[in-house]
Amino acid sequence: MLRIIIVAMLFLFITIPSFAVEGPKNEDEKTLYAIGLTVARSLSVFNLSPAELEHVKQGITDAVEGKKPAVDLADYTGKVQELARARRKAQGEKAAAAGKEFLEKAAGEKGAVKTDSGMVYQSLKDGSGASPTATDTVKVNYRGTLVDGKEFDSSYKRGTPAEFRLDGVIKCWTEGLQKMKEGGKARFVCPSTLAYGDAGAGELILPGSTLNFEVELLEIKKK
Repeated sequence: MLRIIIVAMLFLFITIPSFAVEGPKNEDEKTLYAIGLTVARSLSVFNLSPAELEHVKQGITDAVEGKKPAVDLADYTGKVQELARARRKAQGEKAAAAGKEFLEKAAGEKGAVKTDSGMVYQSLKDGSGASPTATDTVKVNYRGTLVDGKEFDSSYKRGTPAEFRLDGVIKCWTEGLQKMKEGGKARFVCPSTLAYGDAGAGELILPGSTLNFEVELLEIKKK
């Protein structure tokens, strides 16, 4: 939470100038612009309305200009944390509802199978090698998106496949990869109960989120 507060301060440093600025042109300006994108992502937990954002701006503007604060920050640190938890929970409830609808739609697609656990498995390319067991280490490429299509992780972008023991990842992956063969590619639609549950993960994966993955099984590394 301290990180969020610090990030909010950075945000106001960027927004304090009242003059309009053009888009970034040189590398320094692009770097500053990237800070703004990072700040916006960190503040997303609050889901601020335009009116609420103005109060946030005013608070840091007063601090930067050396004005007497309207509130004692020490008295409100706990309330900031409470607000973050409440807003994240509310966003998570919306995400859970959208995820349920997304999952059912995915289950109705051609070739898709909804398993007893609740995940949706859809082969995109059949492999011809062996299938892994839960204790095998696998090498995969993958892309993970939220139900709105926003990407939250990608080994393709990192340029390096991921390697992990199959029983050390989310349940959806443990189950889904055992249905694949080396060289295959599949889609996993994972309900939150088989992913990150009511806790969520990081800033983008909210509590109750259904996750969508495209996974390529490159290699099974037997002991």
